[in-house]
Amino acid sequence: MAQLCLPVGLNVTELKQLDSLIQKHRLIQKGRFIYRTGDSFTHLYAIRSGSVKAYTLTSDGQIQMTDFFLLGEIMGLDAIATKRYHSNAVALQTTSICEIPFHQLEQLSLKIPALQQQLFRLMSQEITSEQNLVTWLGRKNAEQRLAAFLLNLSNRYHQRGFSATEFHLSMSRTDIANYLGLAVETVSRILSKLSEQKTIAIDKKFIRILDMDCLHQIVNVGKHDSLPCIAHHA
Repeated sequence: MAQLCLPVGLNVTELKQLDSLIQKHRLIQKGRFIYRTGDSFTHLYAIRSGSVKAYTLTSDGQIQMTDFFLLGEIMGLDAIATKRYHSNAVALQTTSICEIPFHQLEQLSLKIPALQQQLFRLMSQEITSEQNLVTWLGRKNAEQRLAAFLLNLSNRYHQRGFSATEFHLSMSRTDIANYLGLAVETVSRILSKLSEQKTIAIDKKFIRILDMDCLHQIVNVGKHDSLPCIAHHA
């Protein structure tokens, strides 16, 4: 558990108490479900390795991508209030997870203030992430959405001790396009454009960010403003 983001600020004894809650580690093969929409909420799931996508189905049966979870992140927080999972969680690659019984975690958090505070922080991050997504889809153009997505992944990997400039895109371009509300062709075109202009380098699903400042500029300029960093690279 010390490798995950949950036990920040806990002492050795408290970490041992938290570790004792872990029922088992599960290895989930690519394409397999961890939980489905409507399943009873019993556990939070911490990703030890691999990655997971979460999606819902619209009223007409269309897939709507809602989130991607990476190494060290916690899944299932959005189910705490209703006691039902709100999405389908599917492994994007062979993924190792820890199962954390929520009822026991809740009882332990009452005894350990630092753990309760960390749970609140994680739930706050979940809310902020959803608010940011609404902003991306409502106010940003296609290039800005994709640049923001890459910066978001960069920041999350960096927070977990990995490179902020080199990482693997485990999700498909179809999933990325669905998540950002774009066409697959648009995602492919923008990635190619960013690569040609030396903002990023792409090798299949491996991404290298060559100009972080340019990605930030793309995200932050007005919707119809020119992009000086793009012009500079071109």
